[in-house]
Amino acid sequence: MIVSEAIVKIMVKEGIKDAFGIPGAGINPLYKYLKDAPIAHYTMRHEEACAHAADGYYKACHRIAPAICTSGPGATNFVTGIYSAAIDSIPLLAITGQANTHQLKQEAFQCVDIAKICEPVAKKTYCVMDARNIPDVMKEAFFLMRSGRPGPVLIDLPLDVQQAEIDFDIDGYEPMPVEAPSPKASDIEKALDMLAAAKAPLLLMGGGVILSEAEKEVRELAEYLQLPVIMTYMAKGGMPSEHPLNAGHAGIQVGQPLGNRIFLESDLVLGIGCRFTDRHTGDLAVYRGERKFIHVDIEPAQFGRVFPADLNILSDAKIAARALLSEAQARAMKPVNPDRISEMARLRALLERRTDFDNIPMMPHRVFREINETFEADAIFTCGCGITQIWSGQLQDIGLPRCYLPSGGAGTLGFEIPGAFGAKVAHPDRTVCAVLGDFGFTFMGEEIAVAAVFEKPIIVVIVNNAYLGLIAQNQKGAYGYEYAVDMPYNQDGRIDYVKVAEGYGCQAERVFTPEQFKAAILRAKASGRTYVIDAICDQHRFCDMGSSLANCKSFV
Repeated sequence: MIVSEAIVKIMVKEGIKDAFGIPGAGINPLYKYLKDAPIAHYTMRHEEACAHAADGYYKACHRIAPAICTSGPGATNFVTGIYSAAIDSIPLLAITGQANTHQLKQEAFQCVDIAKICEPVAKKTYCVMDARNIPDVMKEAFFLMRSGRPGPVLIDLPLDVQQAEIDFDIDGYEPMPVEAPSPKASDIEKALDMLAAAKAPLLLMGGGVILSEAEKEVRELAEYLQLPVIMTYMAKGGMPSEHPLNAGHAGIQVGQPLGNRIFLESDLVLGIGCRFTDRHTGDLAVYRGERKFIHVDIEPAQFGRVFPADLNILSDAKIAARALLSEAQARAMKPVNPDRISEMARLRALLERRTDFDNIPMMPHRVFREINETFEADAIFTCGCGITQIWSGQLQDIGLPRCYLPSGGAGTLGFEIPGAFGAKVAHPDRTVCAVLGDFGFTFMGEEIAVAAVFEKPIIVVIVNNAYLGLIAQNQKGAYGYEYAVDMPYNQDGRIDYVKVAEGYGCQAERVFTPEQFKAAILRAKASGRTYVIDAICDQHRFCDMGSSLANCKSFV
């Protein structure tokens, strides 16, 4: 069997149903067999977008998709997308074409060592020099993507390897089983001893809970012990919005007043599937304080990476939550501080952020109020980076898992639109919306054309403040100056996002008031087409943030 045919057959047997790619001379042998495979292929407009689409696809449905491109600059355009997926623990199969094996040291046309380039940002990379190794490489790649902390794998395929003939029978190929690690019984007992001794414990839900699909088990544990639940940014939607235990987010950027308050009043943190990253913790001296930490994670390398916890538990999040609940029930444990939950209800109303502004130009906060009120509960949103991402994290009301798909660890401008397209491919019957700034729209904005031509409509909301808001906020706050951040042309007509969208086969409109914005969302949902809404907002609004959980400053 020809190697390219074997690769396609293996992908089908491993469960691949959709692929995002751009064909080219270096990968055309593979495309010959992809053409007739039971895999839907979506031709993107930029190679980086292929990886972001596969990333958004997995975040939405937890199925792996390949991102495929040719050699040279096509392959190097993959790097940002692979890094963005890796830091968010998202498995995707990156397949790149390559020159013939004998040309790899000859500086041949579009020949670059992409396997070496991507080593630091992928779970593993391969440049397959011996065609006979392909079945084993593919099998190991799918195993690595799924096992432990998930992540992307890159396979670089020289042209002669793609076209070689090998002895292979797909009927003899079986995917490698993946076993999730279980916690030690002694660690579960220690954790419950610590919880029982605490006066104000809380549960910190991380993105690993979403990846493990452990939201139900974690919620049941929190309900039994009456623990306030704080979600990291990557776990947004992990608890129902109106759940009495939902304390929102804690953090120095996408943190919320209630979450930061509840965290600072805690004396023990049970962190499940979280990485304690800098935008969450801020000043570690404040974050750690005198409180104790229990850290549950599937990856041993996470333990002590930021600071040492008092107890580390190596386990899959779902298995750990079940074990903790089972042991708590066996002990007939009582809630540690039930009065704290009733007090949290009072604080929720007291600390709720205001969003009902009637200003013209619109306050960004009002944009998110209209989004919360107008989109259905199971709508899916993507978000990338910048001040719009921080407003979104703080103000968007998401009550279901896998409905909020951000570029979290990398904060990648350009993820939003291809990520939304990937999510729409995963869930064609649901509303999918990319939320981004006017500057962010210029990163991968061309991918609206893909959504248009494949009739996978997405909605794009541009929070247009004609300003690099987060950069300006950093320049002014940290360094006392402002430079190269003002973009008035994004609002005054010199730059016209409506014409851009129409040129790519989409519908679009510019809106100036909350009433116009809400009506535009309804028109977009009813149109059945990819729809861009350019929402003109106040230019010089900053976002709430600080250097520690104790000093987050409000700018409203």
